[in-house]
Amino acid sequence: MNKHSALLWMENVSKSFPGVQALENVSLHVSAGEILGLIGQNGAGKSTLMKILSGVYAPDSGEILLSGQPAQIHNPHHAQELGISIIYQELNLMPNLSVMENIFVGREPGPLLFVSRSQQERQTRAILERMRMHLRPTALVRSLSVAEQQMVEIAKAISRDVRVLIMDEPTSALSEAEVETLFDIIGQLRSSGVAVIFISHRLEEVLHICDRVTVLRDGANAGDVAVKSTSREELIRMMVGRPLDQFFHRDSHLEDIGGSSESVLEVSGISRRGTAINPDAIVLDNVSLALKRGEILGLAGLVGAGRTELARVIFGADKRSGGEIFVEGQLAKIHSPVDAIKHGIGLVPEDRKGQGLILKLAVRVNMTLAHLDKLSTLDFVQSGAERRIVDEYIRRFEIRTPSPDQRVVNLSGGNQQKVVISKWLMLNPKILIMDEPTRGIDVGAKSEIYELMHELASHGISIMMISSEFPELIAMCDRIVCLAEGRVTGEVMRKDATLETLMHYCTLREQVVTSEKGSAAA
Repeated sequence: MNKHSALLWMENVSKSFPGVQALENVSLHVSAGEILGLIGQNGAGKSTLMKILSGVYAPDSGEILLSGQPAQIHNPHHAQELGISIIYQELNLMPNLSVMENIFVGREPGPLLFVSRSQQERQTRAILERMRMHLRPTALVRSLSVAEQQMVEIAKAISRDVRVLIMDEPTSALSEAEVETLFDIIGQLRSSGVAVIFISHRLEEVLHICDRVTVLRDGANAGDVAVKSTSREELIRMMVGRPLDQFFHRDSHLEDIGGSSESVLEVSGISRRGTAINPDAIVLDNVSLALKRGEILGLAGLVGAGRTELARVIFGADKRSGGEIFVEGQLAKIHSPVDAIKHGIGLVPEDRKGQGLILKLAVRVNMTLAHLDKLSTLDFVQSGAERRIVDEYIRRFEIRTPSPDQRVVNLSGGNQQKVVISKWLMLNPKILIMDEPTRGIDVGAKSEIYELMHELASHGISIMMISSEFPELIAMCDRIVCLAEGRVTGEVMRKDATLETLMHYCTLREQVVTSEKGSAAA
């Protein structure tokens, strides 16, 4: 492939910000009808490169060609006119408008100043049928699932005659079935000649759907390989400069945890009824489990199993319909997060941006929010004490930030997660619930989070780890409790855990009796 035959050709693109060289002589190319994987650690430069391509940033230097012709992309609207569209991880839709209104917003069909809803619906239906998307043009976006909303974003791009479609972490919030549907649609885009740039931390998906992979590391090219001639291990090595076997290497220090170890947390018969949609729905049904001191306990389950709901009930964020919670053998009356904190419980939430951080505030403020009463005198924060403890945690956890006063929104996902964890560790918790602690962060940052969890457990902090990645749970946890449809369906010790065993228990519909060795039977 050369610059005149490629649909998109970016060569020697550089971009710097005050104090940071974000990109240095980065090159990327993609042909019509090709799916290109773009991977790299958080902070590798992927987002900056795509923002240049989509018109958000102007490059300091470099060349961009579209169909062999030089292209200077002035702004996002100009990028769309050139046939370049981007679908961000956080979807950009208006929930109170219909599917067709979202697709044609700002470009409504009709004569003069009047909108023709019949024409709008007809054109929307044609796009949806072309891509075999089973959506009603008149359905409100707020009534759609995340996967269906993603289809609306794709339909919006197709309505603009997209030539290059950038998809940023498109599967991060989808179930396996929804991922397969998305991949079918991406395949149809490939068949119609659209070039797709697929950004993902899920390397198995990159290897499954992409034709070729471009790897960035520290703002520069680290490799460009055909999928058929590479492997997951090789991609990781290019991303981080070290092999896969350095990421999972935890040796359990709780080999006989089921017998003599002390329980620091017990939940007994926890139930919860009702959702925003269905007040009679069973969310949690008689859930009981124990967490040992210094243990990493995994919660496994498929979408809707009740893992996050259980975490929120334990933390007092959601009310329970029945059951009891015991901390260090004593009944704990937990009705709010304040109660949970008083009992030494912290929660690193699944949605760190929406529930764990205040993005527009500084790293310093986010880290000390839950600790202000210890840093204040007569309602005034002691800035010296605050600065000392923040600096200590930044050094301890190697949080990469230019300053404690940097807005946390400007940090990578892995560093944002370290800020959330630091906030809770300042309170010296006995129990730390970590809901999807490595979601949306690169393999290098994952390794750092894993090491941090190892350290915390070795110092006696008990961790409840929720993860959708079964290999992660098997590698990290001393014991794994499986949930399905709000019930405990199995419990497996680490030495007995396999992908097949976890999937078996997570797809059971009946509650099971767990043996002392961690095997289960219906």
